[in-house]
Amino acid sequence: MRPEKASIVSDLSEKLNRSPFLLVTDYKQMKVDQFGELRNRLAPAGAEVRVVKNSFLKRAMADSGMPDVADKLTGQTAIVMGENDVAPVAKILKSFAAEFKIAALKIGVVNKAVMSTSEVEALAELPSREILLAQLLGLLQAPATRLVRILNEPAAAFARLLKAKGDKGDAAPAAESTTGGTPVAEPAAG
Repeated sequence: MRPEKASIVSDLSEKLNRSPFLLVTDYKQMKVDQFGELRNRLAPAGAEVRVVKNSFLKRAMADSGMPDVADKLTGQTAIVMGENDVAPVAKILKSFAAEFKIAALKIGVVNKAVMSTSEVEALAELPSREILLAQLLGLLQAPATRLVRILNEPAAAFARLLKAKGDKGDAAPAAESTTGGTPVAEPAAG
């Protein structure tokens, strides 16, 4: 392999090693301005899109220890990779493909495991990582909150009982004050 090609492959291998995911898409029928628009949408998510030759990608994937997906690498290939979470990137790619009717996803590789197109699209449907973490935290806190309520309930019930007794005790002196302060004589027994 010529040195310039070896350099391209080694650069691509290095990027694949740093990226937790690789999304392979077909960019056929995509115009330059649409490709630029896709780049602009992916940049805030920490991802980039590149056009690569299939032979370079096959060699770089082999060098990076990624699974062999050579059968899916046909036609015009663009790859999306990044250093952050795959779900927001998949969401951006899915919405872009739906909006422009181009950039069909061929296959995905996440943490060196091959994912089908439908599995990557399922990732796109997931909420963001922050929302998932917040939901998990809520699930973890719920039993602890219930336990605290259960443990506090006997003390709270006792406090309510004392308050009710105290309110009842305050009501008796109030009743005496309405009769003019003179005690009412009780009838004599007998």
